[in-house]
Amino acid sequence: MLHQVASHQVHFAAAGLTVTKPRESAVRFGPHYQEITQQLVYHRTSLYPPPSQLAELTIYHQLNVVAGSHQIDILNALKKDYPHLTWKEVPKVAPSDLVKQVSEKKIEYALIDSNEVAQMRRFYPELKVGIELPEQNHLAWAFPRSGKDKSLYLASIQFFNQLQRSGELEQLIERHYGHIYEVDNFDYVNIRTFHRRIKERLPLYQEYFETVAAQFGLDWRFLAAIGYQESKWNTRAVSPTGVRGLMMLTQSTAEEMGVKDRKDPFQSIQGGTKYFVATKKRIPKEIPEPDRTWFALAAYNVGLGHVRDVRKLTEQLGDNPNRWVDVKKHLPKLTEPQWYNQTRYGYARGHEPVRFVTNIRRFYDILVMADGKIFSDQRTVISEQ
Repeated sequence: MLHQVASHQVHFAAAGLTVTKPRESAVRFGPHYQEITQQLVYHRTSLYPPPSQLAELTIYHQLNVVAGSHQIDILNALKKDYPHLTWKEVPKVAPSDLVKQVSEKKIEYALIDSNEVAQMRRFYPELKVGIELPEQNHLAWAFPRSGKDKSLYLASIQFFNQLQRSGELEQLIERHYGHIYEVDNFDYVNIRTFHRRIKERLPLYQEYFETVAAQFGLDWRFLAAIGYQESKWNTRAVSPTGVRGLMMLTQSTAEEMGVKDRKDPFQSIQGGTKYFVATKKRIPKEIPEPDRTWFALAAYNVGLGHVRDVRKLTEQLGDNPNRWVDVKKHLPKLTEPQWYNQTRYGYARGHEPVRFVTNIRRFYDILVMADGKIFSDQRTVISEQ
């Protein structure tokens, strides 16, 4: 791809390209928009302990990298200080292929971008991160270095400056990575349990999720993610406060939604979905997707009044009350007297809706990959009802 840019076969490239010194001599990079590191990944049940330092990456600990990748530039630079450093360049594979091969124990180690690792560990929970290279790397768009016309390159600088000033760049990163990096980073036990229950429990209720989702024009995997977060797909689940069933409905909510038996999985799914859709209708329409969905989930969890409170608080503090990336920063303040005393609805366990939304987004991503299909409208996982 970079060869095509350098030779003017294409105007520019923007596919998660990592800046390295050899690449900078061939192309001109635009503004940096994300920082990553390089991480060594291995299988958590590997028979031998992984290398703890770069000096141990020799022929006895074979490191695999994608042929022609930026990792080769990085390793070549390190070889000056670590002359015995060796690696194998694997042709015709993507980073995700190497990750899968590590997960299947076909190869021992791979060097992968940290953002790729964060994404893929949810789908391959047996992966572990070993050595992390200390140097920060940057992602940027690439433009031809030669030639007199620099207008497209200069336009990219203006474009990214505008994204930065408006906060849209932060919002885009949150949209794709926010639910991956935040809260508890990576919880092996919970993610591994989720994968197991996809096989053992979900088939019992998948048809119900699909039927109800079709009634409301929703993605059934989104409803299933809510159900797992609420009860771990356990129809007998009950909390100390009396909420019960697969969607963990209160008695009053069940009555309001026409649910006669909260222990009945179909009724519970239908009642929980009706309640979510009703809640979302009360979220201001000026909030764009997918944020409107995240606000609705937060309100579903903690109550609409508290969400309204924290939106006002967010605006008072100079942030955007219509952006989830801003509002979720301030939700935990509802546990602190200096803040909740300023609100109408008072105290709330503000960390809980943040975790609630984050977990559902993670579970949904895993279900999408497990199902092997992409919902027709990726802007939002529910309808605009």
